Amino acid sequence: MENRIVVMGGRPLNGAVRIPAAKNSVLPLLAASMLCGDVRLRAVPRLSDVAASLALLRGAGCAARWEGEDILVSGTPQNSSLPGQTAEQMRASILFCAPLLAKLGRAETSLPGGCNIGARPIDLHLAGLRQMGAVEWEAGPGRLVLTAPSGLHGAEITLRFPSVGATETLVLAAACARGTTVLRGAAREPEIADLAAFLNRCGAHIQGAGSSTLYIEGRRNLSGCVFSPLPDRIFASTLACAVAAAGGRAELSGCPASLYAPVLEILEQMGCRVEKGGDSVRLSRFGRLYGAGRVFTGVYPALATDAAPLLAAAMLCAEGESSIEDVIFERRFGCAAGFERLGAKVQVNGRTLCIRPGGVLRGTELAAPDLRGGAALVVAALAASGTSVIGHPEHIDRGYAAFTEILSSLGAQIRREERSRNPSAKKTSSKKQNHLAIGTKRWYDTVI
Repeated sequence: MENRIVVMGGRPLNGAVRIPAAKNSVLPLLAASMLCGDVRLRAVPRLSDVAASLALLRGAGCAARWEGEDILVSGTPQNSSLPGQTAEQMRASILFCAPLLAKLGRAETSLPGGCNIGARPIDLHLAGLRQMGAVEWEAGPGRLVLTAPSGLHGAEITLRFPSVGATETLVLAAACARGTTVLRGAAREPEIADLAAFLNRCGAHIQGAGSSTLYIEGRRNLSGCVFSPLPDRIFASTLACAVAAAGGRAELSGCPASLYAPVLEILEQMGCRVEKGGDSVRLSRFGRLYGAGRVFTGVYPALATDAAPLLAAAMLCAEGESSIEDVIFERRFGCAAGFERLGAKVQVNGRTLCIRPGGVLRGTELAAPDLRGGAALVVAALAASGTSVIGHPEHIDRGYAAFTEILSSLGAQIRREERSRNPSAKKTSSKKQNHLAIGTKRWYDTVI
């Protein structure tokens, strides 16, 4: 059976949504739990990347299970080899190597996978680990074997680029290493601060999170804790862009505006009304959208690379010209072909997506190229007239739990459905379609 998302566009969005916990925080927290005792992570979204992380934990010998909306992890790793097929599914699998090195002195895995949005090397991760005493072994194509014959030790490390993944890897390695690590040129994203807060609550000693220089005094043993991950600023950005594209008014609660301020500022410049209060944002768009001019992504606190395709989807509905350049990944706009199929006037020049006014969006058949690009196609389909069908929603499931249900709660005509790959097979019954439109929890239970 083939899963797909069906959207009947042209309806404004109205209502309220509470933003869930951030995937980009949950995954490193799950890796960090290998260093600690009993850990409970509160209100974790049921994502396929989370399921893969739990499989990695179990493969390493830890106990990891769901208890309601929480995840419980206990035990320390017993096996230094991570399940290869699972590790290949996502970029964040590299984060599990540092805890294995710290606890067992060895980590063996497949090279990480993830979205095809451009080069995503792990050279910064490995260079930092080498400075801390790790040795890389020749393991054959697609395999990575690291050992720390004398254990990991503190070091002074300077990253030539503020890589989020490299920063997280080195924080995880340094938390239980001998001595002190000074990490300069570190990423400043909120997810880094969340990881440091979690480890500190477990007994680590990390200072400077949120700045470009981190000081980490290694602790041999860490304890467990109960922790609530920070809200998902990219999910909030997605819904804000959806309201901008389709029109309407929505209240997004549980995620402070400061976490996704660049997105809100650009949407406000384009003609949306943005009202900020506490940990909520009320965003509305009832009139015209105007072109945003030239927009660039950058390292935090600049516009997040993950938000670029989502903003681009809103820009398709503007009267003026817009362009958005992603300085992080060279193939960020895999969704451009889908935008063009919808009727938008777009062109990709290197890392820049150029959008000209005058395109009329009409529903069509589309395929999600990657996680954020797939979500961007859903956002654009909400603004298009007629019906759109988005295939390969498994990309979207990596980062968005109950995506169709949340959009449906805001008034969108959207549903998940299954279709046989055999064209001669019977069509999905209307009763089955209605069940899938109501919710996908039962479908998620089959894959997580």
